[in-house]
Amino acid sequence: MGLNDLDNKDEGDQWERDTLEKVLFASLKEQRRTRRWGIFFKLLFSIYVFFIIWSFNPIDIEMKPGKSDRHVALVELTGVIADGAPANAHRIIAGLQDAFEDKKTAAVILEINSPGGSPVQSGYMNDEIRRLRKQYTDIPLYVVIEDICASGGYFVAVAADQIYANKASIVGSIGVRMDGFGFVEAMNKLGVERRLLTAGEHKGFLDPFLPRREEDEAHIKGLLNNIHQQFITVVKNGRGNRLEDDPMIFSGMVWTAEQALEKGMIDGFGSSEYVAREIVGVDNLVDFTPQPDLLEQFSARFGASVAAGLSEYIGLSGIH
Repeated sequence: MGLNDLDNKDEGDQWERDTLEKVLFASLKEQRRTRRWGIFFKLLFSIYVFFIIWSFNPIDIEMKPGKSDRHVALVELTGVIADGAPANAHRIIAGLQDAFEDKKTAAVILEINSPGGSPVQSGYMNDEIRRLRKQYTDIPLYVVIEDICASGGYFVAVAADQIYANKASIVGSIGVRMDGFGFVEAMNKLGVERRLLTAGEHKGFLDPFLPRREEDEAHIKGLLNNIHQQFITVVKNGRGNRLEDDPMIFSGMVWTAEQALEKGMIDGFGSSEYVAREIVGVDNLVDFTPQPDLLEQFSARFGASVAAGLSEYIGLSGIH
């Protein structure tokens, strides 16, 4: 091999090294560029998600009052009272406990807008309100009724020191009910045979596909009457001699707040702001209602938005 061949080989090796270095540097630059764009898009997506949450439910940042200030604590009970629903005993009780325990609380307002629901959940709340009132004797608790306070909602309300409402609010429904359907005749017409196997004479009682049995209905009526009597006792204990001696109050009927005032079922008219300002003498309201965290709010809002979008897409936006 001559000198020229050696020189050519060296030049070839150098070219390969230079090319390999260029490829490696280019690859490193591409990786860095990819990482930068990845970070950028992640940050952009985070900002986008935050904007969606904020646009659906703006974050209210409330400044806490000064050390010398007092406030009226507000807890909202809204919707059907049931375990797992927003108006469940655990959630409302947690808000009430926080409200009473706060050193700056001058009074507590429980704002109710509910058609009722579970007597068990309502009973838990009534018991806890009475316990808190005994423990914090210097902090009064007022109920303010919005549109409706019926059945289980009123069961909760009567534990308060006083009840206020708008004149047009609906109050009452002190009663108990159980609903069902019967499909026996429909099955006979269709030629369908019901086959039910049970261990226990009454395990299949009130089955909607079997004929009614008087002993089953009598048992359920006794159960409903027992719960109704519990309801009546709670209302009488809560309202005391303010309650008019009128059996119709416990008939399951409802009244306007104007009528309810005459019957002693409420104490006056006014909003939460009115009660805080005029009754308590403190116009600073602080909301103690437990709120879902941002992720829960976003999930709920996002799901509702998707459902609304799909409904509009398939032509159901006009159905309510």
